[in-house]
Amino acid sequence: MASWAGRMRTAFGASFLWLVCFIYFIQGFRSFVWTAVSYQMKDVMKLSPSASQFSVSLAYFPWSIKPLYGILSDCVPIKQRKRTPYLIISSCLSLFPWIFLGLSETLRSSSSFFTALLMVQNLGSAMADVVIDAMVAEAVRSSGPEFAGDLQSLSWSSMAIGGIFGSLLGGYALSNLSIHVIYVVFSALPFLQLVSCIFVEDSPKGVQSVADEHKYLDDQSVVSVFSEKGSTEPFRFEGTRRRKVSRKNNKRRTMSRGTEANEKQNRSTESSSLSLRSAFFSLCAAFKQPAILRPMAWFFFSNVTVPNISTVMFYYQTEVLLLEASFLGTARVIGWLSLMLGTYIYNRYFKHKKLRNILVFAHVGLAIISLLDIILVSRLHVQYGIADKYMVLWGSALADAINQFKMMPFLILSGQLCPPGIEGTLFALFMSINNLGSTLGSFLGAALASALNISTGQFDNLALGLTVQTVGTLLPVGFLFLIPTEVTGLTV
Repeated sequence: MASWAGRMRTAFGASFLWLVCFIYFIQGFRSFVWTAVSYQMKDVMKLSPSASQFSVSLAYFPWSIKPLYGILSDCVPIKQRKRTPYLIISSCLSLFPWIFLGLSETLRSSSSFFTALLMVQNLGSAMADVVIDAMVAEAVRSSGPEFAGDLQSLSWSSMAIGGIFGSLLGGYALSNLSIHVIYVVFSALPFLQLVSCIFVEDSPKGVQSVADEHKYLDDQSVVSVFSEKGSTEPFRFEGTRRRKVSRKNNKRRTMSRGTEANEKQNRSTESSSLSLRSAFFSLCAAFKQPAILRPMAWFFFSNVTVPNISTVMFYYQTEVLLLEASFLGTARVIGWLSLMLGTYIYNRYFKHKKLRNILVFAHVGLAIISLLDIILVSRLHVQYGIADKYMVLWGSALADAINQFKMMPFLILSGQLCPPGIEGTLFALFMSINNLGSTLGSFLGAALASALNISTGQFDNLALGLTVQTVGTLLPVGFLFLIPTEVTGLTV
């Protein structure tokens, strides 16, 4: 263990490893403060379950546009740095909303301001997630593939540990601290993240290489797009641009230092514009390929068709079942442990199976979990002497474990479908598609709760809502023809 840690430190540096572990830890530890957010909406703001579900869905929308952050950090360096400045910006966006919510009662009592600040906070978290993923990919590429598995394992382990501690301490904090104090306490983590960014080097050496890479991809994409139309305009544009550059080089010898500085700034702006355009062309060219479009369409559809009513279930568990915050925190810990167990079982027994069979197993299993929730709401388990807490614990454990059988193939397939040169941005696009589908599923759940008139103290139609959710979970099975038959859970 000590030798492994030494090799990792030698390969990546202590400050970089600390930043990676810390950011992923915070991503998991967010359950600490979001438990407080749930109680803020329910007990303080007195929002209905559907309104609360809608606010949470809206707050998580920034996770659905992650490619935008990736393209910006790749193509628009700030002071010749393309990672650290964006980490600093993301840390500030993650920090200040919690401070404002903790110190201002007006902001945390208004549904509009509260949701807006949560969106800003999620914007910072999503941006940090994209940037640190890019930094990990660059570090692995420069240090050799033998460290790829180690660095990814370290990242996921840090997030799992953060989730476990966040869930455990979140329930305890709600029992002993005011909600606004929890916001202020949690703000210490993004502040430490901000300080940690100062000690991580972001060499400007990669800026030129990335620009060149996008320039190459731009040429290839533009040529392929216009060649289909029989146009030679891109080549005329390229020749004109080169002649203009040549004339500028001749005049530059007579320019003053101030004029040279302005010229460099103009060239930097032009380069950023070309890089942004090249990234857009590259994404469009890659994504329209059937081998990429069809599987991603299925994963998107599999999330959209399932109305997420988890916030409604939270209201039911706290108001009807009278479950305490500490117990719900324990249930989330069981969920994190089950997630790790599901990952192990998948890698050990399922990754060589046909992907279609794995996804059928996952969705049928999730539908069975929904049936357990129907039994819980219908109180059918009471006659058999089964306590509510056991039903909730088993439901949380099984749902998180089975969900990994769907998430793991998605991550592996996404990584393998990414063509060389735009891996980071396209992978972020895949994750955003998945996140957008989940967000739309949450909006659908809010609409379903509103249509069924499910509100605080009124859960008569909750079983019907769960039945609709169960049917929606099974619908994607009928569209598995979008997944190639030869694909397994390990290889394409």
